Amino acid sequence: MGFIVEKVLDDNGLKEIYRLRYKVYVEECGFERPENYPDGIEIDEFDKNSIHFATKNENENIIGTVRLILNSPIGFPIEKRCKLNINKDELPRNHLAEISRLAISKNKDELPRNNLAEISGLVISKQFRRRAEDKYIYGPEEERREIIDTGDTKQYQRRAEDKYHPGELYERRRRPDLVLSLYKAIYHESKKRQITHWYAVMTKGLYILLKRFGIDFEPIGQPVDYHGIRTPYLGDIKKIEHEVSIKNPELYEEFTRGI
Repeated sequence: MGFIVEKVLDDNGLKEIYRLRYKVYVEECGFERPENYPDGIEIDEFDKNSIHFATKNENENIIGTVRLILNSPIGFPIEKRCKLNINKDELPRNHLAEISRLAISKNKDELPRNNLAEISGLVISKQFRRRAEDKYIYGPEEERREIIDTGDTKQYQRRAEDKYHPGELYERRRRPDLVLSLYKAIYHESKKRQITHWYAVMTKGLYILLKRFGIDFEPIGQPVDYHGIRTPYLGDIKKIEHEVSIKNPELYEEFTRGI
């Protein structure tokens, strides 16, 4: 593939992850305000209770990241940001984790050169060097709006500070290997820690993208304005394993290898 996914434990590696998140969430997408992160790193109170993963290219540059937030006294971001339509007290708290802060670099110079031909259709558009995956991970134009509550109804309007421009996106029928590799790492860590359920707050596009491969989450609340319009989801790992084994047995074999 030309890239590897590693669990990151050392301080230097974590700082590189936080810098990548700053680049994506602050500079490229405008989800966060730069004045809130004067050191050029995007970090929050949940990071200390998280397992962090990094995708590295052949030059050891971090080009992607995701974290798995473990249960702790401060809870989960999804429970603070979203109104859930489930009884969270009925969930197995000690076997629950939240998938969070999925971020992938848009810089074509950081991509694995030996495999650029393989993945270029997914990651770069002709004019704006945007990945087709971007519209799934960060949301297409219609999802990159904020919710305005007028009382009886809710309206959506363009986020004024949002730096995203839709541009022209080229999408080939190829697997989103960067995303799937990070989810494989999350899956392996979850099995190791006996995690049985995943929280996630995602765009509808990312939900559909994952569902295509059998990684099927259940919506558990209404959309909220959180880094654009996002919906809270819950994934039952045992059900996901079953769905992937039926819809995509090759991916199932790949994900379960080594467990």
